[in-house]
Amino acid sequence: MRIICLSDIHGSYARANAILKAERFDVLLIAGDLTTFGTAQEASSALESFMEHGKPVVGVAGNMDPPILEEVFERLNVSINGRGKIVQGVGFFGVSASPPTPLNTPYEISEDEIADRALRGWRETQGAKRRIFVPHAPPSDSSVDLLKDGRHVGSSSVRKFVEEFQPDALVCGHIHEARGTDKLGNTEIVNCGPAGKGYYAIIEINDRVEVRLNG
Repeated sequence: MRIICLSDIHGSYARANAILKAERFDVLLIAGDLTTFGTAQEASSALESFMEHGKPVVGVAGNMDPPILEEVFERLNVSINGRGKIVQGVGFFGVSASPPTPLNTPYEISEDEIADRALRGWRETQGAKRRIFVPHAPPSDSSVDLLKDGRHVGSSSVRKFVEEFQPDALVCGHIHEARGTDKLGNTEIVNCGPAGKGYYAIIEINDRVEVRLNG
């Protein structure tokens, strides 16, 4: 399986579709911030344009996506927020939003709620050969949650979950400047970087899970 991972699209739908047109893939994964304060109609049109590539789309909303957009993700059968979906033997589950920030962005939830949603999704992917965790927020105290000033601003619940359950891979975004890869135990971690600037990640699943940055 070849997975194209996009995060932090922030309304740059033409650029996202150009990436999809240029790449071969089996699944599109969206790790949040599809929009910036977007409307339901905007989100619906964007997701429908991605679905026109003819491949399954799974994903979560980000902290800049108003919570009302969850209804769109669910209606189009894209949402893996607090739920699991198995595609060709690979389980996808995730968590929308981010932990509280000083910016008071549209979609922020508590660390307890992040932990609860992650566990619900994990349980719904029992039986999958491989499992991909998709929180919008990166795990705390990693190389993919660093601000330019050196502060770690990721989610402690995401990190704790990964340390305990060890999914095969974790795909996140949120902290644009922390684009990169890391590893916690056996879990491969990637912060895709902002797709609005042409950045994305690819996951190849064969005998093992390979993660790399692109763009």
